[in-house]
Amino acid sequence: MIEEKKNIVILMYQYSIVVKGIEKKLQDIGYNVTVHVGNVDKLAEYMKKTSLFIVYFPNDLMSKIIGDEIEIKYLAKTEEIIRHYECPMIIIGEQADRPKLIELLPYWNNYEWIDRPVKMNIFGIMVEHAILSSNKKGEKHILIVDDDPSYAKMVKEWLKDTYKVHVVTNGLQVLTFLEKNPIDLILLDYEMPEINGPQVLQILRQEPTTRLIPVIFLTGVDSKENVMKVMDMKPNGYILKSTTKEQLLDYLKEKI
Repeated sequence: MIEEKKNIVILMYQYSIVVKGIEKKLQDIGYNVTVHVGNVDKLAEYMKKTSLFIVYFPNDLMSKIIGDEIEIKYLAKTEEIIRHYECPMIIIGEQADRPKLIELLPYWNNYEWIDRPVKMNIFGIMVEHAILSSNKKGEKHILIVDDDPSYAKMVKEWLKDTYKVHVVTNGLQVLTFLEKNPIDLILLDYEMPEINGPQVLQILRQEPTTRLIPVIFLTGVDSKENVMKVMDMKPNGYILKSTTKEQLLDYLKEKI
């Protein structure tokens, strides 16, 4: 059964008559369908009233985007906006294109993929399943990045009943982890060996797939000079490591 929001947006990379069949199928089972081509900046306008995005890729997708920075940025920004607003998405494309696309843009691996040609007899079921699964998702994912395993373990224990918590113990592991795991917020140790918190934040802000993830610095020094240094990096906030469990939970409610 379809619940509440019944709007679906089909994003076409370029016009395709095949999309008409998909549009009709969705309309037949009760959805309002909008077909959108290009203009990625307009996507944010759909967010509050859309149950699902469906991206339809042409059969020569990879030949169009490999080596084309404009096309790559377009796809990266499309996914970035949809992920930022936590909207479900289904991708329709050629089976052979999927591994090449994921290698180029790893975050696309977080969405359901339907091989072309689309089997219409089961397509409606897959759409409803994607929407219902998304409606059940409420648990936010937090990544703790700290080279002190004891402290990271303690914070994870504090948060585990409220959030899904993941831990990595150095800055070098962050991007590798994020390639396969969507995260809603990062708690990032300011001072770490090899690559410190500010360096990690700089890298995250430069990557199209990670620059919108909220980052909260963890710091053990509460001097005015140190706090000013931390905030100069323009994170989404900072928390002292002396913060209590209750204070941390209250703080995160405002941030996530």
